Amino acid sequence: MINQNELKRVIEPMLEKENLFLVEISITPDNRVVVTLDGDNGVSIDSCVSISRAIESAFDRDKEDFELEVTSAGLGQPLKLPRQYQKYRGKELEVVLRSGEKLTGTLLSAGENGFMLTVTRKVAVEGKKKPQPVTQKVELLYTNVKTAKAVIKFR
Repeated sequence: MINQNELKRVIEPMLEKENLFLVEISITPDNRVVVTLDGDNGVSIDSCVSISRAIESAFDRDKEDFELEVTSAGLGQPLKLPRQYQKYRGKELEVVLRSGEKLTGTLLSAGENGFMLTVTRKVAVEGKKKPQPVTQKVELLYTNVKTAKAVIKFR
């Protein structure tokens, strides 16, 4: 089976050259290798191709056969790294917490341990019959987040 550390050693210099970062490497028991990349300005197909070729040339298929997929982190995919959150500052996110609570709001900031959203919730206000929308800043730790995805809007 292909070693994940050897794979990282091969692609890390290319990531710097292409201005990309590694999101995830998954290797299944049947040697299906999926390398997921992202970049502050997106990932081009040419970048995926060049990194795929570098991996192909670094490993000998005669010794160990493998299936390889080099892909970019898609819009509908959950965010996994703090650097991905930073990329989406000012954009709307849908966050599901480990508690099951679902929040949708605008990402204000992201750090190493967590991030801050601006969320509008309907709250009961004294003297009003219907709940009124109230905008709040919510600070969340990555460890409390089950999934976070960018909200895709077609206008």
